[in-house]
Amino acid sequence: MEPAEDWLVESLRLYQDFHAFDLSGATRVLEWIGDKGILVAGYESLKKNEILHLILPLRLSVKENQGLFPERDFKVRHGGFSDRSVFDLKYVPDTRLLVTSGLPGCYLQVWQVAEDSDVIKAVSTIDVREEGRLWPRVAIFSSAAPGVLHGARLSSLKVVDLESQKTTYSSGVSDDELLSSLQVLDADTFAFCCTSGHLGLVDTRQKWTPSENLRPSSGSAGGRWCAEAGGRGPGPSIASLGSDGQLCLLDPRDLCQPVSLVQCPVSMPSPDPELLRVTWAPGLDNCLAISGFDGTVQVYDVTSWGGMGRQVEPLFTHKGHIFLDGNGMDTAPLVTTHTWHPCKPRTLLSAASDASLHVWDWVDLHAAR
Repeated sequence: MEPAEDWLVESLRLYQDFHAFDLSGATRVLEWIGDKGILVAGYESLKKNEILHLILPLRLSVKENQGLFPERDFKVRHGGFSDRSVFDLKYVPDTRLLVTSGLPGCYLQVWQVAEDSDVIKAVSTIDVREEGRLWPRVAIFSSAAPGVLHGARLSSLKVVDLESQKTTYSSGVSDDELLSSLQVLDADTFAFCCTSGHLGLVDTRQKWTPSENLRPSSGSAGGRWCAEAGGRGPGPSIASLGSDGQLCLLDPRDLCQPVSLVQCPVSMPSPDPELLRVTWAPGLDNCLAISGFDGTVQVYDVTSWGGMGRQVEPLFTHKGHIFLDGNGMDTAPLVTTHTWHPCKPRTLLSAASDASLHVWDWVDLHAAR
């Protein structure tokens, strides 16, 4: 049999659930609204890009599988158009507002999801004064007065009140390192990661005195990095991913001493480090996923990791974007982003450069033995 046919046969054993959809254009964002809806947005240049609020099929909205359901496709609940590429999109919890970032990067755009129609419309902008081809990373402080954390460099990092657009916090430093990711952790703290691997935790109740590692781990010079804090269970709760497949686990109480540094079996260094993504599973202990190297998403159990430089193997690899590529592309599609379902422990969503969107619930074959 052909490799695609082999995979299709094997998928009956590998997946509890698998759904494949085609978007009108590729997306780099998968943002949840509750546990039944997601937001996607196009990122092509020189054209209008759709921003869509999609409702998951009923089968994927329930917490337990309950037989057959007639609706097996996403439904478009709301939609709008952006004149810019959308590289980042964040939903403001407990509101009907969204914040997007992209190119050109001189401002953030604030959108409102209509309550009485199916429209997502632009309502305001936030000036960010970034230069050239830079676009700000974005995260949201959720509170009675939501704040937008944004910046393309450490020196431009600030928090802006969403309603008044007044700056409530800024880094106040001259460090021009490029940011790769921002993440709000609670009402007062956030994490940043620079493309160099420099990462830190910041308390906005104090002046800029982050708990940080000042340089990436040894052996990682020249690569680009992203990071995410999270995780369940004991052990390290910050994961930092390099463009060469190195994965570093850190304890937030001591960012200067990595708990472990491992090498993931990636096919090649990331062809587009902007698409690197590492995410912790919200419903599983010590489980994370990585993407941005090829057409796969790799899932790892980090429970037994330790030491420096060891090779590790994924618990599961999703290859559906490779073998279900039906668009006649010369090269296999590249996974552009992925996210975990907030309620179903082993369910993930992944999107790729061929505009495919997959929802998959993987079977833990190790636990089944």
